[in-house]
Amino acid sequence: MDINAVISKEFNVKDEYVKNIIGFLDEGCTVPFIARYRKESHGALDDQTIRLIAERLQYLRNLDKRREEITAAITEQEKMTPELEAAINKAVTLVELEDLYRPFKQKRRTRASVAKEKGLAPLADIILEQDKKTAPDAEAAKFIDPDKGVNTADEAIAGALDIIAEAVSDDAGLRKNLRNLINAKGFITASGDEKTDPEGTYSNYHEFSEAAGRIAGHRILAIDRGEREERLKVSVILPEGEGERLTVNAFMKNNSECGKLVESACLDSYKRLIFPSVEREIRSMLTDKACEAAIGVFSSNLRQLLMQPPVKGTVTLGVDPGFRTGCKLAVVDGTGKVLDTGVAYITTDKAAKEKGKKTIAELIKKYNVTAIAIGNGTASRESEQVVSDIIKDFPGVSYMIVSEAGASVYSASKLAAEEFPDYDVTQRSAVSIARRLQDPLAELVKIDPRSIGVGQYQHDMPKARLGEALGGVVEDCVNSVGVDLNTASGSLLTYISGINSTVAKNVVTYREENGAFTDRKQLMKVPKLGAKAFEQCAGFLRIRDGKNPLDNTSVHPESYKAAEGILKLCGFTPADIGSEKLSDLSGKAEEIGIKAISEQTGVGVPTVRDILKELAKPGRDPRDELPPPLMRSGDVMELKDLQPGMELMGTVRNITDFGCFVDCGVHEDGLVHISRICNRFIKHPLEAVKVGDVVKVWIVDVDLKRGRLALTMVKEKMDKNIGKPVGKQQARK
Repeated sequence: MDINAVISKEFNVKDEYVKNIIGFLDEGCTVPFIARYRKESHGALDDQTIRLIAERLQYLRNLDKRREEITAAITEQEKMTPELEAAINKAVTLVELEDLYRPFKQKRRTRASVAKEKGLAPLADIILEQDKKTAPDAEAAKFIDPDKGVNTADEAIAGALDIIAEAVSDDAGLRKNLRNLINAKGFITASGDEKTDPEGTYSNYHEFSEAAGRIAGHRILAIDRGEREERLKVSVILPEGEGERLTVNAFMKNNSECGKLVESACLDSYKRLIFPSVEREIRSMLTDKACEAAIGVFSSNLRQLLMQPPVKGTVTLGVDPGFRTGCKLAVVDGTGKVLDTGVAYITTDKAAKEKGKKTIAELIKKYNVTAIAIGNGTASRESEQVVSDIIKDFPGVSYMIVSEAGASVYSASKLAAEEFPDYDVTQRSAVSIARRLQDPLAELVKIDPRSIGVGQYQHDMPKARLGEALGGVVEDCVNSVGVDLNTASGSLLTYISGINSTVAKNVVTYREENGAFTDRKQLMKVPKLGAKAFEQCAGFLRIRDGKNPLDNTSVHPESYKAAEGILKLCGFTPADIGSEKLSDLSGKAEEIGIKAISEQTGVGVPTVRDILKELAKPGRDPRDELPPPLMRSGDVMELKDLQPGMELMGTVRNITDFGCFVDCGVHEDGLVHISRICNRFIKHPLEAVKVGDVVKVWIVDVDLKRGRLALTMVKEKMDKNIGKPVGKQQARK
């Protein structure tokens, strides 16, 4: 297989670019490095596309490896034919390869293998020929052998039919056609009742049927979970008789006596062997597809969550809500340094509540707090109500509800204990919540991405695949933003291109022993950080106030000479970096001509543009270009305060296949169904919204009994659907 050609065609990327990307990957280059610093070699593809190419490359290489193994195994059995070899070489999926190899696999003891041991394989071949002149009984009589356990002609025929049934089940072409038939005409059905599902958790699926080729991934994952919990019975069905006809027509040649026996063997094979096997395969493929889609949604949500704009330079109060144990408080300065901690019992009796309010007010006043981050866990809205009342006396102070998913995991981790040895678990959690508002990326990288609840059915995903995908997202985000080499934590450094956990620890140790880095070249002195690692990581590590102003940009050291050349051509010097003098740099570069600058400096046009962008805004944070998060300072509303038709502003907290959940400042996030996100047709909510978006919504329905809120982002659809229930597709969060 020409892997380069396959990838080039699938991704619509020049073969030359694919070849270069594969070469870089084989050299040990990371995706962020390739995406950022080798743009000329791949046509400026983004990191997500390059990562997909890397994943596809791995799959195709595994496919070729398996192809070689199967070819060797069949050849060793001396059963390889030119036709079979051609089919194996032509196979483009692992499923096709395994179908072709199936007849040659060493099987456990089966009815067919027992029949073969009795010497009945030749009789099976005779029956399969379906010669109209052949008398099966007469032929079978020749195979009677009591010593082998064949006492009658009927026993011989029965054994031969077992062999035929297994051959039918092993036929690659038939299995492929049956899968296609199920995808075209099959249905996935589920059933349950009050006995199996007393709580009605899966009531939407008690009498469920949907076309196998069109069923949504989130419904597959839901019925899979219901089946695992023994709440549902799930099966694949075809229109009556269609599967049987397909199987019989593939092998039955005529209506002779032998033909009728072949028909009998085909029907037995369909019911006993091939359909149950293909049904499992179809279910597995649908689940795999649904998981990949869910992981894709999870990855997209995580990317947007990590890339939310930070609330920089603010003294922040973190509030980890609680009833019995009170709300844990932590004040951190603009750099995230802990200034104070405390506890406020603001959700209990009146006296304790007043004392708790006083505690919070004193912290706000003492440290000039301007932002408050409230965790969204237990007692979140009760705490929000109290905070909202308190800040009425403090103009300029606002708050935001932040996700505390994974905060408890982090607080009890070894990493948190090392970072805050003098604080208990609850205090660490409050600090983490405050820092999540200040810099979501820097704080969330300390937590296993699988513990951050921005997706659907994440606990049902293959752990290794989910971890790999989400780890890639975190890596892309961290490198896209870059980190301060002198302040970055070890956990943050591990996501930098080319740096593993050992090197990250060595960087921190070197910094502690030798003081702050003043030059990127000093990285070469860090133990186990060699030339290759330096090449991969240097451009993503920033040094503020260092010896070389270029060290505070994402310009790679290999391009420093080019950057200095660009400055000289435009009439500037490196000393001008960071000053107002460079405000006209891009204009002067355009006057000279980007292509001319490229030719004179010896770097490609994409690199020239990147360098110009960095020189104009050294140390820039791409997140600063995004709309700021929605901070609140007004009164808190409850569901009972809401009426259909009301207009609210909210923040998108999560996105699923069927819609998005929006925090409008009430106790429960409201669901905007996919049909109510925009006026045009969209296949997935991600086409129109992303996590962190601040959106305007209108209330369609308020369900006080179930605590659910139905919203729309299209006012016309609010007028049309006002007061109507959300319906079956309003899934549980």
